[in-house]
Amino acid sequence: MASRRPAKDQPSSFEWTSENQAWCDAQIKKYPEGREASCVIPFLWRGQKQEGWCSIPMMEVIARQLSMPYIRVYEVATFYTMFNLVPVGEFFVQLCGTTPCMLRGAHDLREVCKKVIGPENKVSDDGKLSWLEVECLGACCNAPMAQISTNAGDHYYEDLTPENFETLLNDLRAGKDVKTGTQNPQRHTSDPEGENTSLTDPTLYDGSRAQPLTEIPNATPPAPAE
Repeated sequence: MASRRPAKDQPSSFEWTSENQAWCDAQIKKYPEGREASCVIPFLWRGQKQEGWCSIPMMEVIARQLSMPYIRVYEVATFYTMFNLVPVGEFFVQLCGTTPCMLRGAHDLREVCKKVIGPENKVSDDGKLSWLEVECLGACCNAPMAQISTNAGDHYYEDLTPENFETLLNDLRAGKDVKTGTQNPQRHTSDPEGENTSLTDPTLYDGSRAQPLTEIPNATPPAPAE
C-alpha cells in the first residue's frame, strides 16, 4: 500500500512554472485574508501535476506562499494518499486491490506489474512506469481495474486481464495510443456484456407513449401560474 514517508532523495529546490505561479496567485484571491491556508490542497495537487510528486522543497514553498507552518503542509501531504511522496513514472499505475478487484484477479495483475515495471513504488529504469496498489477507486462493476495518471490527466482502465494489461503497459511505454475505460470489447461502459436485452423499445424514449394529463384518471392539472 501507499508509503506515507517522503523520499530519502529530495531535490535541492522547487519553483513553479510561470503558468502555475499565475494560477496560484489567482487561487489565493478566492479566500478571505487570513484564510489563505485553505489553498493548501489545491496547491499540493497543482504541484504534483507539475512535478509528478510532492517533494519537501515543494511543501516548503507552499508553506511560505500561504503563510502557514511547514509542518501543517507536511501533515496534509502525508495524510491524503492522493499525494505522492516519492517520484513516480511518466505513467503512474494505481492498481486497485480491494475486494471486488481482488476477487476478479487483481493478484494476477500485481504480478504483471512486477514483470513489466518492477518493484512496487519504484520507477522503472527508463522512467516510463511506476505502480502502487491502492484502495477502492469506485469502478467495482468493471473489476479488476487501474487508474493510470500522467501530467495530462488520470484515466481508468477496466475489465483488465493479465494479457490485455501487459499489452496496455507495453503500449504506454512505447508511446502508442491506448483505449481508456473498459478493455472488454463485449461491454459498453458499465453495461452487462453483449447487447442490451431490456428497455429496448424506442417508444419508451420518443414521447409517443406519453398520455395527455387530461386522459389520466384522477389526474389534477397544475394550477396556472399567477
